[in-house]
Amino acid sequence: MKHFLFIGFCVNLLAACTDASTGQARAEERPGVAVQRGDGLPYEVTDSEVWDVPDPASQRDYQVFVALPPSYRTQPERRYPVIYVTDADYAFPLLKQIGRRLNVEGPTIEEFILVGLSYAKGEGGMESRRRDYTPTANGPTGSPKDAVHGQAKAYQTYIRGQVLPFVAQRYRTDEKRRIFLGHSYGSLLGMQILLSEPGLFDGYVLGSPSFWYDHHYMVNQARAYTTGHGDLPARVYMYIGEYEETRPGDARFSKSVNMVTDTKKMDQILRSRRYPSLHLQTEVLNDEDHVSVAPRGFTHGLKYLLPANIGRRQ
Repeated sequence: MKHFLFIGFCVNLLAACTDASTGQARAEERPGVAVQRGDGLPYEVTDSEVWDVPDPASQRDYQVFVALPPSYRTQPERRYPVIYVTDADYAFPLLKQIGRRLNVEGPTIEEFILVGLSYAKGEGGMESRRRDYTPTANGPTGSPKDAVHGQAKAYQTYIRGQVLPFVAQRYRTDEKRRIFLGHSYGSLLGMQILLSEPGLFDGYVLGSPSFWYDHHYMVNQARAYTTGHGDLPARVYMYIGEYEETRPGDARFSKSVNMVTDTKKMDQILRSRRYPSLHLQTEVLNDEDHVSVAPRGFTHGLKYLLPANIGRRQ
């Protein structure tokens, strides 16, 4: 009897050791199970991929970050909308988790493939974004002497010619539902794309837009667009924080630019032409400033552009 008990103990011990040694591997095989490597290694964004997608024109090396929706592996016939987000170092992990949490208690938004547009390798974020996201070379006062601005058109060409085909060839994307999401300078880039090549994306989330840039250059571009076009086929959500405005005597508000006024003016210009295919919503989010507003704006933008009840699935 003791002999059999000993054998049983050994079998159970062996099974426990096997479970302990392979538990992480098994968890990593299950989508959505967050398992980090441990032993002091860097924290990673689970269920994500990083790809090198260089720009042959500028010879700069960029990366794209990709996160697939939970059902991607279990629904092989399904295609998904794709969100392309600028400032990926910050926005990619944030947007990934916002998208997940919105559906925790049931479907609030449609699942999506998330693509993060990173900064050029070897550059700081400000160096890349002031060059790649701005429409003219006339940078703001106080910029470093060696700062380069105004190459957004070239970066737009890179997105169109390199990033979009790369993603479409590797993933089950719904190419009719590409969404651009940008904040601050990122939304300046988004507005340039909207006014010059609106069909490149089906939807746009434009947050805390830097419409003050170069003497309101983009506002003037919007006015010019209204004189030469009868339609603007896009779904657009713009947000701005309540405190992104100059108000003397109130320390909560910006002291240099009137971004709330600028955003409202852009909204008015776009609405004035009564474009039949433009769906536009603009919100001033209370108790938020330029730094704090992005997570809330991202959330509202997802709910506006990808509501679960009207998702068009293939």
